[in-house]
Amino acid sequence: MLPPTPLLLLILAGEAIFLLPFVLPRVFRPTFLAVFDITNLQLGTCVSLYGVIAIAAYLFGGPLADRFAPHKLMALGLAATGLGGLYLTTLPGLYGLTLVYGFWGITTILLFWAAMLRATRLVGGRNNQGVAFGLLEGGRGLVSAIVSFVGVYALQWFFPEGPAFDIGEADRISGFRNVVYVYSGLVLAAAVAIFFGLRKLPSGKDVQLPRIEWSQVIELARQPRLWLLAVIILSACSCYRVLDDVSLLASDVLNYDDVDASLLASWSLLLRPMGAIAGGFLADRILASRASGWAFALTAVGLLAVGVGPLGSYGVAMTWLALVVGGLGIFALRGIYFALVAEARVPLVLTGTAIGLVSTLGFLPDVYMPPLTGWLVDNFPYALGHRLVFLVGVAFAAIGAAAVWAFQRQSARR
Repeated sequence: MLPPTPLLLLILAGEAIFLLPFVLPRVFRPTFLAVFDITNLQLGTCVSLYGVIAIAAYLFGGPLADRFAPHKLMALGLAATGLGGLYLTTLPGLYGLTLVYGFWGITTILLFWAAMLRATRLVGGRNNQGVAFGLLEGGRGLVSAIVSFVGVYALQWFFPEGPAFDIGEADRISGFRNVVYVYSGLVLAAAVAIFFGLRKLPSGKDVQLPRIEWSQVIELARQPRLWLLAVIILSACSCYRVLDDVSLLASDVLNYDDVDASLLASWSLLLRPMGAIAGGFLADRILASRASGWAFALTAVGLLAVGVGPLGSYGVAMTWLALVVGGLGIFALRGIYFALVAEARVPLVLTGTAIGLVSTLGFLPDVYMPPLTGWLVDNFPYALGHRLVFLVGVAFAAIGAAAVWAFQRQSARR
């Protein structure tokens, strides 16, 4: 049975850390672009810098997580990320926005990411890895949706009466700044809760290494299943990045205003707890690799329907149905792909190092997907750019399914 308090804290902190870098521009994309007076490609470039820095941070953050207690690393990462959000309220322009995204690449990944996943594996124990990671991702999704709804209504509260696209610049900036204050406060509060709430997780030589030997890292790197896991994560994250286009699709193609587009993006986040938790329970019953194969198939069907199906006023219902199907598949993948670490038989004491290795390749979509999708939407008119974004997701779903098949073959040989 899973201990409820540590898992709840991991859920809250695991989503709070990414509210500012990712949830804010995803849910409030039209407002975000207007306030900073930037294009989709420029925002994608900022996020890409985050991804470049994160690549190195994944590699070094893994051994760091195997060396130091999770509550210390996670609390430090949360506190630094919240301070970055307070800097964002000064509206520092494109240059300052780029710097803060680079800073967040260090605080959210080097200090936080592997430590959080390592703590989750400790909480899950021997027999509940799928459930633990599924509840982590699903719970994070529920928190994200709740915070997004609060942010949308806070944004609407500060807007004057009337359509959001008729508001003045000063009102738009004021509303956006207040949303950032709320998000930053939540991140700083999570830092305090983690520091005091996770101090009783298991510790000792069986779960924490006094030092990391390069021979151990090399031995892990020689495992084919670990790199297939990295391809699975890369494919799933590329599909996930397609969902960044949801609010802009609603604004550009479905003719929703700023508030309604953000509200619809918030509703789409409710798919995250449903998909992740269902995927986690399924993974513990039929193996995480088998569940991942089914999730990739579901993802491909949903994204393909948006890529080739009807859009505009005659295709609203079809579009959102396809997004529901694809979103459930994507969020199921996010809920279970780190449960494959245990299926690959990685020793518990090297969990952080293994996560660091696979994340270095697996989260490359943070580098190439934002500028790619931004370029497609900016350079292809009306619905065509959005269709191409979703078709890119279909291609990655096919790559991920092939990697799952190869992972299962490797497991069968061993």
